[in-house]
Amino acid sequence: MFDAVIFDWDGTLADTRQVIVISFQKALNEVNCKVTNEYIERRIGIGAAETFRDIIRSAKVDVDEKLIYHLIERKSQLEIELTDQVQLFPGVKELLEALHGKVKMGLASMNNHSVISHLVKANDLEKYFDVILTAESVSNSKPNSEIFLKTAAKLKTSSEKCVVIEDSIFGVKAAKSANMGCIGVTTGVYSKKELNKEKPDLTVETLKDKQILRMILNK
Repeated sequence: MFDAVIFDWDGTLADTRQVIVISFQKALNEVNCKVTNEYIERRIGIGAAETFRDIIRSAKVDVDEKLIYHLIERKSQLEIELTDQVQLFPGVKELLEALHGKVKMGLASMNNHSVISHLVKANDLEKYFDVILTAESVSNSKPNSEIFLKTAAKLKTSSEKCVVIEDSIFGVKAAKSANMGCIGVTTGVYSKKELNKEKPDLTVETLKDKQILRMILNK
């Protein structure tokens, strides 16, 4: 049995893909940058700062950290404004309720604090998470394992006793390099085949899958 479960947010607990794309595109439009929606989608999970830096570099523009900060703030504001378009995936509340009180639970997202705190509160999920870490909590984005290691430390749990639930290849890589258990879920951008290349311990199509509780609680 694991002592703690660490969840990702975007694409794992909440269907935020469309809102994230819209927010990025509107922010980029204000500085006359253009990228495809797919470009943004395939980078969900590494954090807005890294994504904006990649886009600005690709546009052959010098990376100005003041500009990056402005873009992050604008994108976060837009995401919050679109809260009513964000839906939890089927089975999320049931899974959290089934785990509540049996294991510690953390949320580790490379999205920004203002967005995550707002959405967690809007969906009435605050009581489930003992720890919430966001992009501001770390120096290195996924696939670096820093955010998961810091979450485990705040949960006062060893890496080996943690299992991560993730939808992105970046998150699965980070979990495995942290020596944590990992459940990949295909509710995000990445296919089962893509996730399995990173060798999660289990891959499921939905958080309603009963294999998740069996693995975590060893039942």
